[in-house]
Amino acid sequence: QVQLVESGGGLVQPGGSLRLSCAASGSFSSAIFMQWYRQTPGNQREFVASTNSFGTTNYVDSVKGRFTISRDNAKNTVYLQMNSLKPEDTAVYYCYVTVRDYSGSTKNYWGQGTQVTVSS
Repeated sequence: QVQLVESGGGLVQPGGSLRLSCAASGSFSSAIFMQWYRQTPGNQREFVASTNSFGTTNYVDSVKGRFTISRDNAKNTVYLQMNSLKPEDTAVYYCYVTVRDYSGSTKNYWGQGTQVTVSS
């Protein structure tokens, strides 16, 4: 079993910054793929950013140049540094982690979500 604990959301003014964290714990050998999604009411979850075990990153176009995803493999933690925030970034942000267990199988897990509100 794997648990994901997110933190770092909150209320920020336009142009401000926040850093989200997602820590994975439990029984697994490695976190292969770590991603962030976001969701607004009435809409599907939208991909935001990803990073793999090699450090390769990918972003949705709307956040490129403003958001940075990073990971600390020793802590099995993924971060999302969000700068120059806009009202349209307001959403619940979820981490999504793919882990490899000790049998060699891969499994996917969602975090509980953290609210980010960008408003003056």
